[in-house]
Amino acid sequence: MGMAERRRSGTAGSIDAVGRAVFGSPEGNVTPGSRGSRRFVRMLPALLIVGGLVFDSLSPPNFTAVPLFVAAPLIAAPFFSLSRTVRTGIAAILSVVAMRFSDGTSTQVVPVIEMITVLTASVLALVINGVVRRSNEQLASARVIAETAMRAVLPTPAERIGGLQVAARYEAAQADEFVGGDLFAVADTPYGVRLVVGDVRGKGLDAVEAVAVIIGAFREAAEQELSLEGVAQRLERALAREGTRRYGLDAMEGFITAVLAEIPPGSTSLRLVNRGHPEPILLHADGALEVLAPSVPAMPLGMDLGVWPDRADEWAMPAGATLLAFTDGLSEARDANGVFYDPAARLRGRIFPGPEELLSALTDDVRLHTGGRSTDDMALLAVGRPAEGQPVRRTTVKIVGRGEDTGH
Repeated sequence: MGMAERRRSGTAGSIDAVGRAVFGSPEGNVTPGSRGSRRFVRMLPALLIVGGLVFDSLSPPNFTAVPLFVAAPLIAAPFFSLSRTVRTGIAAILSVVAMRFSDGTSTQVVPVIEMITVLTASVLALVINGVVRRSNEQLASARVIAETAMRAVLPTPAERIGGLQVAARYEAAQADEFVGGDLFAVADTPYGVRLVVGDVRGKGLDAVEAVAVIIGAFREAAEQELSLEGVAQRLERALAREGTRRYGLDAMEGFITAVLAEIPPGSTSLRLVNRGHPEPILLHADGALEVLAPSVPAMPLGMDLGVWPDRADEWAMPAGATLLAFTDGLSEARDANGVFYDPAARLRGRIFPGPEELLSALTDDVRLHTGGRSTDDMALLAVGRPAEGQPVRRTTVKIVGRGEDTGH
């Protein structure tokens, strides 16, 4: 038997073992849910080894497929677990050893160098895998710390505050993240139920710190200030103090858009102060809807471009009505064609039994609109004035499960 024939017969048996060595079965253990590039990356190390075996069996003796065997464990290192990286390296080494023993060249200088090269690459792959895993662990730890801090400064409000129904949601753009600059807070005060919804420019720990400043200042001011305008001015002063302490407001990620609301006790009125924030929506019990645009536009908090007196606008909030405030992660959510989500158009004519059901339907509808491709976090806060005999919700907004793959 010639060298080429020995290479072909030895390689044939090696090909069948590659799937078992790398994936644990001849067919390969590919995750059912993985698609496209993710599936290709998972299969690439095994494909390189199989391709190397095929190339070696079909090519002349002076050609070598060793670069493919070297690449297999190095590609597996940053994407696979330690055990799968080890299996990939072993599969690459055994494939080269089997080929060289089958063609009777295992003791020659060049084949020995090839085997040492693949062995070295496999060891290096284990080192790379260890570095990547440690980096991922550190990143996960930092994310947990940031999320814990975020939840500490942004607790979910009670379902009932001051006789009103309350629901809040923080929807992160990334499913495993809860670190951003969107904020909300509700307080029952001597002047009624007061609330704030805002958006800090930026993300990460700096945004969390800015959220803590705003929430802390709001809780204090909401209890002490006689007017909603006074609360807004207290927030402005709190940001100015923080900016001075940190040698410039730019260190706090710049400005903050916010809307403040006040629902006085024993009254059917609603007061709003809007500082450059998306306009809230008032949904009535019969499906009618109002977009609460400010009479005089105002600059966001922390702009430091001058001082203007805040002006609160007042609307009627009868029994059965629900106030919906949100950040621009909702109003700027886009579909595949770049069309913005319009909450007023989507909610007009729809009836919900309460704030919680409203937010559930709304977040599912946004997910349907974007196909699960949201690029910005969004904070949602709904406050409803209960009414006897409120109609049962008509199911007019399609509900999409959180874990489902969506599309148009």
